[in-house]
Amino acid sequence: MTRNHGSLFCWFGTLLLLSGIVSTCNAQQSDRPNVLMIAIDDQNDWIGCLKGHPLAQTPTIDKLAASGTLFSNAHCQAPLCNSSRTSVLTGLRPSTTGVYALLPNHWAIEALIDHRTLPQSLRDAGYTTATTGKIYHAPPRDADLRKREFDVWGPAASVGAKPPKRLIPDTPPHNNPLMDWGVFDHRDEDKGDYQITDWAVNYLEQRKSESQPFFLSVGYFLPHVPCYVTSKWYDRFPDSDAVLPPIIDADRGDTPHFSWYLHWSLPEPRLAWLKQNNQWRNLCRSYLASTTFVDSQIARLMDCLEQQGLADNTLIVVWSDHGWHLGEKEISGKNTLWECSTRVPLIFAGPGVTKGQVCGSPAELLDIYPTLVELLKLKGAENLEGHSLVAQLRDAEATRTEPAITTHNRGNHSVRSKTHRLIHYADGSEELYDLRTDPHEWNNQIENKSNLATVSTLRSFLPPINAPMVPNSAQRTLQYDEETDVAIWEGTPIHREDPIPPQ
Repeated sequence: MTRNHGSLFCWFGTLLLLSGIVSTCNAQQSDRPNVLMIAIDDQNDWIGCLKGHPLAQTPTIDKLAASGTLFSNAHCQAPLCNSSRTSVLTGLRPSTTGVYALLPNHWAIEALIDHRTLPQSLRDAGYTTATTGKIYHAPPRDADLRKREFDVWGPAASVGAKPPKRLIPDTPPHNNPLMDWGVFDHRDEDKGDYQITDWAVNYLEQRKSESQPFFLSVGYFLPHVPCYVTSKWYDRFPDSDAVLPPIIDADRGDTPHFSWYLHWSLPEPRLAWLKQNNQWRNLCRSYLASTTFVDSQIARLMDCLEQQGLADNTLIVVWSDHGWHLGEKEISGKNTLWECSTRVPLIFAGPGVTKGQVCGSPAELLDIYPTLVELLKLKGAENLEGHSLVAQLRDAEATRTEPAITTHNRGNHSVRSKTHRLIHYADGSEELYDLRTDPHEWNNQIENKSNLATVSTLRSFLPPINAPMVPNSAQRTLQYDEETDVAIWEGTPIHREDPIPPQ
């Protein structure tokens, strides 16, 4: 009898010990915050809190910024989807990886196949990882590759409802079907971004009772073209010149000829076409309306976090892969090294982040990965090229000496400090802007000898590595041969005497 009681007490004691271990493990897991990462495609600084457009309506993003830290001088690593997103998720610069174009994706590149990505690092740390919409430029089709990146895959990004026929006139040079925008009769619920929000909300509702922390990434398609919106959002913005960005005539007169090579022949129409076809206002209204619609979908995510009791223990990161021109510098689209293409929203909110801060020091999307490594105490992430922003998340005035560097194709870089931007092209030509007095970058100051010290300092930050383009690169590719002074745009040679294509 005594022996049985002893066995019983021994068993009960073991159970208590095991329960204590499990409780400790669960407590450790619950102490580590969830992570909700929100990416927006082609979103420039036309965000209320960034003050990029006086009519911008983004109450949810503005509220998130007020509840955390906004980096008001944040910039992308590349003004192109694939190269930018590859950089964010690998923590490596395009000039290091050689990923400059829309193809290939990083998992098709032998040199990167064993590099641990951000979602892989989070999963290794015990996070359940899930994604929906557009995070990578395109999801891998191979099931094994998908499992390497995320545990759970929701719906991919999509336009959703489309009009029965094109809303705008044919666009040069090849009438790309993505080049369309405006209003037609459809429901918001039929839009791709609404549907991925539905999926994300359902995922969050299911995670409420789980002890294991989650990493959920939600990638919105809009305001990427085609910018289709319902009148509910479009009519918020006036049919007047108030929606247009400020420009000056002949803005490209003091920019190097090489600057045109970066967007030599693209589907995005140039300003001249927008004016000739009475589409400039329509595009700007559609872009602003699409941005506000996406903001409304982020609001649904925030409401769900609150309703499920997840808000206090969820770290939120908001970013865009790059900006977008809407007539500035005589073009629309991205693929430039100016502020319109490089400046993006970057917001951290939640555990470990000081509320109500605006940090004006330069920041890079490349910094997201190392910041999460430090905040979440992740292990195993190596050779990351960004810099943790944790110091700035605690105190926005903390010293930051590094500028933000953006690269578009080999040898073309922008170096953005707190006050200036230096652009260095592959042929050696350059631009310099003082953003304090010239926020629209209208006056190239590279020839002003009083700026020699500033130029020298900014040049010292140019990437020391300019890796060759990875094999099988395609779409938006530019190569330059110094010996012949010939550039190759998507396989077509460009000579100095060649006229700039009108579209």
